[in-house]
Amino acid sequence: MTKEGGASEMDPDLQERLKKVRLLVLDVDGVLTDGKLYFDSEGRETKIFHVHDGSGLVYWRRLGFCSALLSGRDSPAVRARAASLKIDEVHLGLKTKLETFEEILRRRGIHPEESLYMGDDLLDLPVLRAAGIAVTVPQGRPEVKAVCDLVTKAPGGEGAVREMVEILLVAKGLFQKILAVDGQPFPGQPTKSDGGQRGGGA
Repeated sequence: MTKEGGASEMDPDLQERLKKVRLLVLDVDGVLTDGKLYFDSEGRETKIFHVHDGSGLVYWRRLGFCSALLSGRDSPAVRARAASLKIDEVHLGLKTKLETFEEILRRRGIHPEESLYMGDDLLDLPVLRAAGIAVTVPQGRPEVKAVCDLVTKAPGGEGAVREMVEILLVAKGLFQKILAVDGQPFPGQPTKSDGGQRGGGA
């Protein structure tokens, strides 16, 4: 298997490991967003989110799995987006992420091998090493790519999370259930307070 390219050349061992994942943990800047910082005319920070990533997280939740956000930065836009998607765990403004990650595992009774972490920068390395599966995006740091099991095709903020959710659901044999999930109304229609995510739906 090559790390680049998603599921196209995935080895059987990785597919078996993907089947065990119950908890999807995401960095925010560079993974759920493109990593850029946007400010309005009054100096307030905002974020841009891709609707496909939001839909993927809705599918993941409605099929009974947990998700979490861990970020070194705090942001009202991220909190609003997380609330609209009903993310299970939202931890922002962290100086280190590993302790929070381990606490989530303990509290929810999840083994490390049942977790997947997506990150792109050096702050993510301890959690990437601790998680059962480590994933990054094309623009991830070389040091991050060196410890990851998989690199998505899609960039951060442009469908990387959706891609990873689909890879997980294919491995679990649950991908077809997306069709049933997609027939239900999505939570959280876009509002001005959500940081400007694209499109409707999720």
